[in-house]
Amino acid sequence: MPPPTCVFVSAFPLGLQAKSLIMKFPANLRYTKDHEWISLEGNVATIGITDFAQGELGDIVYVEVDTIGKSLEAGAVFGTVEAVKTVSDLFLPVSGTITELNAGLAGAPESVNTDPYGSGWMIKMTVDNPADVEALMDAAAYEALVK
Repeated sequence: MPPPTCVFVSAFPLGLQAKSLIMKFPANLRYTKDHEWISLEGNVATIGITDFAQGELGDIVYVEVDTIGKSLEAGAVFGTVEAVKTVSDLFLPVSGTITELNAGLAGAPESVNTDPYGSGWMIKMTVDNPADVEALMDAAAYEALVK
């Protein structure tokens, strides 16, 4: 994976929590306002949650996706992610059919925290219209959103 082009460092990124966090914004990905990322190869997309999102959620303990094989519209809930203190919905960035769940998350859901853009990916899908991915935020726009 190429190195990120944007890095945001803050002593207090999560409100009053005093912890240091370095967030990554890989330039090869597209982002949503709901904090999902998407990468596209042909018409197959890989989707996960952003570094910012995993930091906000805290320790991830479970990822549930029961939409494998289903065709969903952009913005639809495709699953949930459970952290120690909360459960959050996962929203589909673009329309298409969910084809695969990252099986590695069953035994190591914490990989969403440790490697959200690598081994912590959540689903793969066949995208209805690959051009829709380009309409999502680039790394600079997403960084501006979360600052």
